[in-house]
Amino acid sequence: MTAAALDLARTRTRTRGRVRRVSVAGALTVAVLVVVALSLVVGAAVVSLPDVLSTLAGQGSRNTNYVVLELRLPRALAGVLVGIAFGLSGAVLQTLLHNPLASPDVIGISTGASAAAVLGIIGIGLSGPAVSGLALGGALLTALLMYAIAWRNGVSGYRLILVGIGLNSLLLSVISYFMTSARVTTAQDALLWISGSLSGRNWDQIVPLLVSLVVLVPVTLVLGRVLGMLGLGDDTARGLGVTVGRVRLGLVVAAVGLAGVATAATGPIAFIALLAGPIGRGPAKDGGPALVPSALVGALIVLVADVVAQHTPFLPNLPVGVLTGAIGAPYLLWQLARTNSGGQGG
Repeated sequence: MTAAALDLARTRTRTRGRVRRVSVAGALTVAVLVVVALSLVVGAAVVSLPDVLSTLAGQGSRNTNYVVLELRLPRALAGVLVGIAFGLSGAVLQTLLHNPLASPDVIGISTGASAAAVLGIIGIGLSGPAVSGLALGGALLTALLMYAIAWRNGVSGYRLILVGIGLNSLLLSVISYFMTSARVTTAQDALLWISGSLSGRNWDQIVPLLVSLVVLVPVTLVLGRVLGMLGLGDDTARGLGVTVGRVRLGLVVAAVGLAGVATAATGPIAFIALLAGPIGRGPAKDGGPALVPSALVGALIVLVADVVAQHTPFLPNLPVGVLTGAIGAPYLLWQLARTNSGGQGG
């Protein structure tokens, strides 16, 4: 085959891959918008789609303005934003550490946020934004501690995951201690928070979350462009001009920041970060990290789970994190069994 023919084949392959990625992202975006519209329509007070559109255009009645703009839209937007954050965070960590188990809720980052929040609610008596700020600090501190313990002239993905799982267990015991020693009413508040819920979200919580993602998502996507090179090995990546240490640290910080701000906003919605990456990479079929599809899949899972949890008759209006936990736990067990049977260490 001549050089010109090889160049043409490569160009066609890249074009097909680009078209597929854009098509997948477009389809997922449409699906997210459809579920958002459904969440604005259904409920105890049904609002027709034309009335929803009129309300969003600023022409709604007092009742529809209250139901759509104050109750349902903040909740739907919170679901979209935290789903994007968790999905993107999980996809980055799984690709960076070459392990499908490397998600924030498995390696302790979300649990660190939860432990800090429980400490604030039960131990200090905090509420509202103070709890969210403390949760973000807990996530960052846990990630820093995990990175420091795992460091041995560099950080091995497998060692980082093992350290994270150990810290996760330790933090869970801290949460259990505070929960069992607290008054019932205070423990109920903490339990609702650590279950992960979109209930009661308002614009005061949406705005800081949106601002954080406006900064973190572009940074993550820009740094994530070299994830494919990092997958070739550190030496090869350096030969291609990648500053491996700085990029890897930047991606870890970005992923932790995404998981931290999402957890601070709604609590630790379980297993979204674990599920979104593998599902998002499936339709792409190019072996890449599929960051944008993973982010959109995260948003879609959170929204669908929240609609189901709210409106299924035999479910007692569960927090969305309970439902995603019920879905994600069997997947985690399956991944553990598959990894063990395949002899994969990370």
